[in-house]
Amino acid sequence: MDKATVRDVALRGKRVLERVDFNVPQDQDTGAVTDDTRIRASLPTIRYLLDQGAALVLMSHLGRPKGQVNPKYSLRPVAERLSELLGRPVALAPDCVGPEVEAMARALQPGQVLLLENLRFHPEEEANDPAFARQLAALGEIYVNDAFGTAHRAHASTEGVAHDLPAVAGFLMEKELTFLGSALETPERPLVAISGGAKVSDKIATLDRLIDLADAVLIGGGMANTFFKARGLFMGDSLVEDDKLDEARRLMAKAEAAGKRFVLPVDVAVGEKFAADAERTLTTPDAVHEGWRIMDVGPQTILAFGEVLADARTIVWNGTLGVAEFPAFAQGTDALVNLLVERTEAGAITIVGGGDSAAAVEKAGAAEKLTHVSTGGGASMEFLEGRTLPGVAALLDRAAVPEALRPGGAGEA
Repeated sequence: MDKATVRDVALRGKRVLERVDFNVPQDQDTGAVTDDTRIRASLPTIRYLLDQGAALVLMSHLGRPKGQVNPKYSLRPVAERLSELLGRPVALAPDCVGPEVEAMARALQPGQVLLLENLRFHPEEEANDPAFARQLAALGEIYVNDAFGTAHRAHASTEGVAHDLPAVAGFLMEKELTFLGSALETPERPLVAISGGAKVSDKIATLDRLIDLADAVLIGGGMANTFFKARGLFMGDSLVEDDKLDEARRLMAKAEAAGKRFVLPVDVAVGEKFAADAERTLTTPDAVHEGWRIMDVGPQTILAFGEVLADARTIVWNGTLGVAEFPAFAQGTDALVNLLVERTEAGAITIVGGGDSAAAVEKAGAAEKLTHVSTGGGASMEFLEGRTLPGVAALLDRAAVPEALRPGGAGEA
């Protein structure tokens, strides 16, 4: 997947419209940004564009305002935090389209930054309305998509604008495509996939592909319960998707027929209620009593997983191994993070596929110790499934960049 990037186009004197993912956690009372990880992840591309002499118009969504203007979801706190990180002013537009916004964009000088107000204040954004996309496109001369986390959505700001502007990837988008793509297309082997999370139904397509691609698949989280029940075990009050038992049996049979290791937990942590203060008790999957519910994997499972991972050269992980929001039942997930750090230090390529597993890595302070932590939950899942992501498909192939747009070409200012 050889998509064009910001390195492949002339930027000096150009007004660049960039899609970023500033959908960040905020304090409910003050609106202040409480986790700026996504903002920091966007900085390499932003700084590169500015250093190359571009004027920059940034656009993002925040939360789910459902197509209505809602001050709660204003990007003003984001503009303030980005200004602090960049060390230069970041103006906030009163809207993301319209004559006033267009005038502000056209007045930008090289090195200046304008952040548009929340795209999702307009229902046309998620509807990928062509007229709305053209209004956005009028704000720039080149389009850069650095928001991998939204690339699986065909929205006006992720797919629509690419019909009206030359579209290239930012560094974060490039990094995601490089690591996720190489892990699936040309992995160093053995390739081991770890899949967790609550439900099998969320991961069927992913597991189908991973069984095809990986040498071993390790299963944890609530989804493991459905596989246990499919093997005839009693699960007490554990989360089970009874309508997916046949799918679970099919996936296990597929792995066996392909000669792939399909590893389920060998011990589990149970509680008598779904609560942070539930007492953590260890047992085996075949000894779950009435009223108990499985909420984490146990230490013997981590040892078993560690044995499979010991010679792995590429490891892809998505989904926590337990109810990680409860500290008592985050132990399996935390132990897995430590295992991945050890494997990275030993030279393995470790890739975390966004979402809750990425949050667990960040919480453990291990993001910089792994090869790649994806910024896209849903996007990384769909990529792993082999689906075409609209926001990626809309980007120019490197070979298709017109000569006039290339550095040193006729279009360079």
